[in-house]
Amino acid sequence: MSRYWSDVVGALTPYTPGEQPREPNLIKLNTNESPYPPSPRVLEIIRGMQADDLRRYPDPESAVLRQAIAKRFGLTSDQVFVGNGSDEVIALAFMALFQHPRPICFPDVSYSFYPVWADLYGISYDTVAVTAEFTIDPESYPARNGGVIVPNPNAPTGVLMTLSAIRTLLRRCQDSVVIIDEAYIDYGGESAVRLIAEYDNLLVVQTLSKSRALAGLRVGWAMGSGRLVEALGRVKNSFNSYPVDFVAQTAALAALEDEAHFTDSCQRVIESRERLSAALEAMGFEVLPSRANFVLTRHARVPAGELFTALRERAIIVRYFERPRIRNYLRITVGTPEQIELLLAALKDRIGCE
Repeated sequence: MSRYWSDVVGALTPYTPGEQPREPNLIKLNTNESPYPPSPRVLEIIRGMQADDLRRYPDPESAVLRQAIAKRFGLTSDQVFVGNGSDEVIALAFMALFQHPRPICFPDVSYSFYPVWADLYGISYDTVAVTAEFTIDPESYPARNGGVIVPNPNAPTGVLMTLSAIRTLLRRCQDSVVIIDEAYIDYGGESAVRLIAEYDNLLVVQTLSKSRALAGLRVGWAMGSGRLVEALGRVKNSFNSYPVDFVAQTAALAALEDEAHFTDSCQRVIESRERLSAALEAMGFEVLPSRANFVLTRHARVPAGELFTALRERAIIVRYFERPRIRNYLRITVGTPEQIELLLAALKDRIGCE
């Protein structure tokens, strides 16, 4: 440990992202990126940028983008906060809304960045067990807590929480902030944004990284009451007053305006997900019911670690978690139909060896 480090640094266990390989010709099904390109309007507007667009600082408040998001969801601009991807937005929310005496709560099988942020900011936390079917039971959350964060659909399971269940959670935890992390909501779920008018303790977070195919630009936002959004802005402006660059703001606006491309891309992923799930089940896999752009699955006989290695040897990368309750599962991103066929062929070859 370096003698120059702050004390907190040595105690941190950083988040480990999915592999971003440098080898060519790999089939990359491990980080839930869209298998399809972003809207052509995005590329067109980036090509048309001028030198002065980059010479000057961007709008620190992302005003035009916030207005577009607000219009899309029937909100006002002061109910929208924009940041560098939903990860940054959630990290700011941890600092702004979760630093209280009681521990915060999140599912035991969930996004593994949550405990990292909690440790970074010195926030105590309790994990709440998902059910045997990997669903989130709102009644299992303590009524008194320092805050709650739940991905919906959950990651890495893909299991969706209904709006009715979210209402129950919000009523149960009415004295703390509840964050619904909707990175994958566009693949078959209904956003909790419609509940913002009823619950001033609700913050909904979304991203352009998945369904809009802009993971490389890092744009995300939070939606909630004006007071919650103000808290995020106060933290942001005490840390970095120019967080979202001009290219990202402008491209994000173009992506939001192309509804036809967005709808088509989502539908193609949904259809491929259902075909993939059915094909895996026919091969003896158990597949959790997913409303995301990935599936979590395990085989009845062959351990997940062996399948992960066998696929990697065939230049196919999926995600394998060495974590309690899911260490015998693989998370597979929904790729193109051609990628899925190659994946299934490789799995059949491996399972056929048993």
